[in-house]
Amino acid sequence: MTAQDAGIHYTAFTHTPESGLAIEARGVSKTYDAAGRALHALKSIDIEVPVGCIFGLLGPNGAGKSTFINIMAGTVVKTSGSISIWGTNIDDNPRQSRANIGIVPQELNIDAFFTPRETLDMMAGLFGVPKSERHTDEILEMVGLTEQANFYSRRLSGGMRRRLLVGKAMVHRPPILVLDEPTASVDVALRQRLWDSIKILNQAGVTVLLTTHYLEEAETLCDRIAIINKGQVIAAKTKDDLLASAGQKTLHLSLTSPPPQVLPATLKALGAHLHPQREEQLSISFDPATINAIDILQAVQATGCVVSDISTAEPDLEDVFLSLTK
Repeated sequence: MTAQDAGIHYTAFTHTPESGLAIEARGVSKTYDAAGRALHALKSIDIEVPVGCIFGLLGPNGAGKSTFINIMAGTVVKTSGSISIWGTNIDDNPRQSRANIGIVPQELNIDAFFTPRETLDMMAGLFGVPKSERHTDEILEMVGLTEQANFYSRRLSGGMRRRLLVGKAMVHRPPILVLDEPTASVDVALRQRLWDSIKILNQAGVTVLLTTHYLEEAETLCDRIAIINKGQVIAAKTKDDLLASAGQKTLHLSLTSPPPQVLPATLKALGAHLHPQREEQLSISFDPATINAIDILQAVQATGCVVSDISTAEPDLEDVFLSLTK
């Protein structure tokens, strides 16, 4: 489904930042005083989120992701550095910078005795959106809550409440949407529905900043990814470049007969190992920058092994993440 199919019509925003960056953070630090000693939640991080992309901010628990988001939201005061949101510095114009983003928090902060329609209308009023300019029905349709529009929120399932949070964040039609663990505790079907909503909003021109612990989610959705660990950005690249940086590929070779239990020295030198359950399968991990699959295949055949089938396995985002964060 496209943005047009869903009835979402984001007109061009009043201006696009000259830098081409929806979010620009330079040297941002946050230090807490913990029982007389300094606790560094963020250590002079630089983050650039290009206009129009889906940007993944990944990291282990306690890495500093939520601290960064809370600084943008104005609920945490940074210690040093600068952040511009859609071209507006958060120190120079905090009101406008906060209006430039919609934030979907981890917590389900919804009034149980308001309906989804009342919730969206109230939030739009808080942002100063005139009644004539509200798009409540459109947003309810986008997040799949049209049929539940007039139910009390306490009657909504956890997944529906999560989608209502996305709707709340979009009532003032901000150019940037920040999603902090949006699919936490959501089942597979509802997670897919949320992914579809995010893609639709992005097609409509919204820049998306996403934090998630589901790495397959980031790999599916994101154009660019930054990995933060212990308050520091340890990688910030396009998704393709980040996956390519892993280097290692694995070649799985099915043989017509089991190789000798003691592998020849040439195969040991390549790092070959036998599959624990399949005697006829040989696996070799290699760096394409130093050796290619043809050379490996020739080395295997030179030992007398006859190969009947070949498959390769590419590193995924989880492999990269675990390698970088140890």
